[in-house]
Amino acid sequence: MAIYGTALLSICLLTGLLLGKLLGIVIGIDANVGGVGIAMLMLIVVAEKLHQSGHMPQPSRNGILFWSSIYIPIVVAMAASQNVRAAITGGPAAIIAGALVVAISFALVPLISRLGSADFDPVEQTNSDGGEE
Repeated sequence: MAIYGTALLSICLLTGLLLGKLLGIVIGIDANVGGVGIAMLMLIVVAEKLHQSGHMPQPSRNGILFWSSIYIPIVVAMAASQNVRAAITGGPAAIIAGALVVAISFALVPLISRLGSADFDPVEQTNSDGGEE
Protein backbone atom coordinates (compact mmCIF):
# COMPACT_ATOMS: atom_id res chain seq x y z
CA MET A 1 0.00 0.00 0.00
CA ALA A 2 2.40 2.63 -1.29
CA ILE A 3 -0.18 5.43 -1.15
CA TYR A 4 0.02 5.67 2.65
CA GLY A 5 3.42 7.35 2.55
CA THR A 6 2.39 10.04 0.08
CA ALA A 7 0.92 12.48 2.60
CA LEU A 8 3.95 12.34 4.89
CA LEU A 9 6.32 12.63 1.94
CA SER A 10 4.48 15.64 0.52
CA ILE A 11 4.38 17.42 3.89
CA CYS A 12 8.10 16.84 4.38
CA LEU A 13 8.86 17.98 0.81
CA LEU A 14 6.84 21.19 1.06
CA THR A 15 8.28 22.02 4.48
CA GLY A 16 11.82 21.26 3.29
CA LEU A 17 11.43 23.42 0.20
CA LEU A 18 10.08 26.28 2.31
CA LEU A 19 12.96 25.97 4.80
CA GLY A 20 15.48 25.76 1.93
CA LYS A 21 14.06 28.92 0.36
CA LEU A 22 14.16 30.71 3.73
CA LEU A 23 17.74 29.55 4.28
CA GLY A 24 18.66 30.95 0.87
CA ILE A 25 17.10 34.29 1.76
CA VAL A 26 18.91 34.39 5.11
CA ILE A 27 22.33 33.84 3.51
CA GLY A 28 21.57 36.22 0.64
CA ILE A 29 21.15 33.75 -2.23
CA ASP A 30 18.10 33.83 -4.47
CA ALA A 31 17.81 30.04 -4.52
CA ASN A 32 16.58 27.06 -2.58
CA VAL A 33 19.52 25.96 -0.42
CA GLY A 34 19.24 22.31 0.55
CA GLY A 35 15.47 22.13 0.62
CA VAL A 36 15.30 18.63 -0.84
CA GLY A 37 17.97 17.41 1.58
CA ILE A 38 16.09 18.95 4.49
CA ALA A 39 12.95 17.18 3.28
CA MET A 40 14.77 13.84 3.10
CA LEU A 41 16.09 14.21 6.64
CA MET A 42 12.66 15.25 7.88
CA LEU A 43 11.08 12.22 6.24
CA ILE A 44 13.57 9.89 7.91
CA VAL A 45 13.22 11.49 11.35
CA VAL A 46 9.42 11.83 11.32
CA ALA A 47 8.89 8.30 9.99
CA GLU A 48 11.18 6.84 12.65
CA LYS A 49 9.50 8.83 15.45
CA LEU A 50 6.06 7.71 14.30
CA HIS A 51 7.24 4.10 14.10
CA GLN A 52 8.78 4.21 17.59
CA SER A 53 5.64 5.74 19.10
CA GLY A 54 3.48 3.05 17.49
CA HIS A 55 1.47 5.51 15.37
CA MET A 56 2.60 4.05 12.06
CA PRO A 57 1.20 0.72 10.93
CA GLN A 58 3.30 -1.53 8.72
CA PRO A 59 1.47 -0.64 5.46
CA SER A 60 2.29 3.04 6.06
CA ARG A 61 5.91 2.17 6.79
CA ASN A 62 6.06 0.15 3.56
CA GLY A 63 4.55 3.07 1.66
CA ILE A 64 7.13 5.50 3.00
CA LEU A 65 9.90 3.04 2.18
CA PHE A 66 8.56 2.77 -1.37
CA TRP A 67 8.33 6.52 -1.90
CA SER A 68 11.73 7.22 -0.36
CA SER A 69 13.33 4.62 -2.62
CA ILE A 70 11.85 6.42 -5.63
CA TYR A 71 12.52 9.87 -4.18
CA ILE A 72 16.32 9.55 -3.99
CA PRO A 73 16.92 8.78 -7.71
CA ILE A 74 14.57 11.61 -8.70
CA VAL A 75 16.48 14.07 -6.51
CA VAL A 76 19.80 12.89 -7.92
CA ALA A 77 18.48 13.28 -11.48
CA MET A 78 17.20 16.79 -10.71
CA ALA A 79 20.54 17.81 -9.20
CA ALA A 80 22.43 16.29 -12.13
CA SER A 81 20.37 18.24 -14.67
CA GLN A 82 21.06 21.46 -12.77
CA ASN A 83 24.77 20.64 -12.68
CA VAL A 84 24.81 20.05 -16.44
CA ARG A 85 23.13 23.40 -17.08
CA ALA A 86 25.64 25.12 -14.78
CA ALA A 87 28.54 23.36 -16.51
CA ILE A 88 27.40 24.39 -19.97
CA THR A 89 27.05 28.02 -18.93
CA GLY A 90 30.26 27.81 -16.85
CA GLY A 91 32.57 27.33 -19.80
CA PRO A 92 34.88 24.64 -21.14
CA ALA A 93 36.74 23.97 -17.86
CA ALA A 94 33.54 22.80 -16.16
CA ILE A 95 32.60 20.61 -19.13
CA ILE A 96 36.09 19.04 -19.29
CA ALA A 97 36.10 18.39 -15.53
CA GLY A 98 32.66 16.75 -15.70
CA ALA A 99 33.61 14.59 -18.68
CA LEU A 100 36.83 13.53 -16.95
CA VAL A 101 34.99 12.48 -13.79
CA VAL A 102 32.47 10.46 -15.84
CA ALA A 103 35.28 8.74 -17.78
CA ILE A 104 37.15 7.85 -14.59
CA SER A 105 33.93 6.54 -13.03
CA PHE A 106 33.25 4.33 -16.05
CA ALA A 107 36.84 3.06 -15.96
CA LEU A 108 36.50 2.09 -12.28
CA VAL A 109 33.30 0.05 -12.77
CA PRO A 110 35.15 -3.22 -13.59
CA LEU A 111 37.44 -2.79 -10.57
CA ILE A 112 34.54 -2.12 -8.22
CA SER A 113 32.64 -5.03 -9.73
CA ARG A 114 35.54 -7.39 -9.05
CA LEU A 115 35.84 -6.14 -5.48
CA GLY A 116 32.11 -6.62 -4.91
CA SER A 117 32.05 -10.15 -6.28
CA ALA A 118 34.91 -11.45 -4.13
CA ASP A 119 33.89 -13.94 -1.45
CA PHE A 120 34.80 -11.82 1.54
CA ASP A 121 33.29 -12.55 4.93
CA PRO A 122 34.16 -9.79 7.44
CA VAL A 123 33.16 -12.00 10.39
CA GLU A 124 35.49 -14.78 9.23
CA GLN A 125 38.26 -12.23 8.63
CA THR A 126 37.86 -10.82 12.17
CA ASN A 127 37.92 -14.28 13.76
CA SER A 128 41.04 -15.34 11.86
CA ASP A 129 42.80 -12.15 13.01
CA GLY A 130 42.35 -13.13 16.64
CA GLY A 131 39.03 -11.37 17.25
CA GLU A 132 36.46 -12.75 19.62
CA GLU A 133 33.55 -14.86 18.45
